[in-house]
Amino acid sequence: MRKFNYQARDGATDKIVKAVVQAESESAAAKVLIAQGFTPLNITEIDENGGGLGFLKNRISTKDKIVFTRQLATLIGAGLPLSQGLHTALEQTDNKRLRGAIEDIVASVEGGKSLHESFSKHPDIFDKVFLALIAAGEASGTLDDALRRVATQQEKDAATMSKIRGAMTYPVIVLVVIFGVMGFMLFTVVPQVEKLYIDLKRPLPFLTAAMVSAADFMVNFWWVILIILIALGYFGRQYFKTEGGIKVLDTFKLNVPIFGPMFRKLYMARLARTGQTLLSTGVPMLDMLRITSEAVNNSIIAQSINRAAEKVKGGKALSDALKPEEYILSLVPQMIKIGEQSGKIDEMMGKTAQVYEDELDEQIKTISTAIEPVLMVILAVVAGGMVAAILLPIYSLVNDINL
Repeated sequence: MRKFNYQARDGATDKIVKAVVQAESESAAAKVLIAQGFTPLNITEIDENGGGLGFLKNRISTKDKIVFTRQLATLIGAGLPLSQGLHTALEQTDNKRLRGAIEDIVASVEGGKSLHESFSKHPDIFDKVFLALIAAGEASGTLDDALRRVATQQEKDAATMSKIRGAMTYPVIVLVVIFGVMGFMLFTVVPQVEKLYIDLKRPLPFLTAAMVSAADFMVNFWWVILIILIALGYFGRQYFKTEGGIKVLDTFKLNVPIFGPMFRKLYMARLARTGQTLLSTGVPMLDMLRITSEAVNNSIIAQSINRAAEKVKGGKALSDALKPEEYILSLVPQMIKIGEQSGKIDEMMGKTAQVYEDELDEQIKTISTAIEPVLMVILAVVAGGMVAAILLPIYSLVNDINL
């Protein structure tokens, strides 16, 4: 049983009452209150995870959603009634947070709501692409097929993002090693060199003196550095949540050297794959463009798609509407043009997505291979420079003493 804080009006006294109720779902909690003579005003589930690690433990992964979606598709395709299929999928779901959402969906469906309406109550778990496919599947009577398509869409998107994260892992590790080497030199070796020069009453060379000053500052004013880093992190995060910050970050992704072309192909693959999935399930063209603009997860690309949607609304072909857009790669309108001529736009968008997914895969491998020697050179230069700044003065001292 789940616990809910509620605020309700007592029908007998007309007073506002606040308390806690236990129920299987939010809708079940509302029924309990109504049966007790209350009019529910607000019902909020109590988070019993305590935040922190509890939240991480109950985070709903893409894999959790894919498994649930595929199970439900299989059960409905096998002929089970929707309510029974949801109950069976619920029994096979381990994630506590997802179980809570499914329980609420089951209660909503059994209360007479459509599956789309029931899923729509949890937009933080099920995105607009998912909801659109559910609505289209219900309308066309192909709900099992729609669920399989959305699971496939999620799998392909997750696989692409996994490859990108994998390509970024090695550079991050090397950068951590570089900063680790710098820290070790500054805080252990440099003070010994400074002590040696002080004992011999010799002035420190410029480069060594600069390293000593840097080390002293970090030791004595580490709290200032920490405050600055926290402030930059906090205000930077807040800025990148604003419309202007999101636009700056999304523009940077599209134009950053080396990784910019990779991000462009990622967004084109996402645009084409989402468009194919929606159109093949019967979602209208304008709705497809609206949902796809949100699914690409880049405000600049979204603006291009929305401008194209306005032109399509005015009677223009989609291929012609997308062609002048700066960040829409040329293959997309070309393949859509072929689809328009053959009457198979969804099929051609699927082929376009496959092309960009394959190209993205190759580009990730190329970048991963090329970036390794570059990072090793950077590591060698940083470490070598610090070693030279420490050893050369020592050699100079030894030569002076020998003389």
